[in-house]
Amino acid sequence: QVQLVESGGGLVQAGGSLRLSCVASGRTGSIAAMAWFRQAPGKEREFMGSFQWSGGPSYFADSVKGRFTFSRDTAKNTVYLQMNNLKPEDTAVYYCAAQMIETAKYDYWGQGTQVTVSS
Repeated sequence: QVQLVESGGGLVQAGGSLRLSCVASGRTGSIAAMAWFRQAPGKEREFMGSFQWSGGPSYFADSVKGRFTFSRDTAKNTVYLQMNNLKPEDTAVYYCAAQMIETAKYDYWGQGTQVTVSS
């Protein structure tokens, strides 16, 4: 089992920045990759980006490329999503997810954190 807890969401004006955190615990040694998703009201869940847990290149959806970045604190088993130049269309619930080595699937999800961008 892996537990994921997100934090850092909130209300921000367009053009502003937020940094989301995702703390992983449990069988972190079996994590292959971490990803961030978001879901806006009435819309399907959207993949935003991912990176290998052991390090390596990051991948971002075109909608956030150049504005969002990942970072990681290995000692704290925490990953961060830095969001800059936020737009109203970035308003959504943001989730981190862990892809496991055994299944190659995103088997574990956090509870989500709300991000609201006002115009």
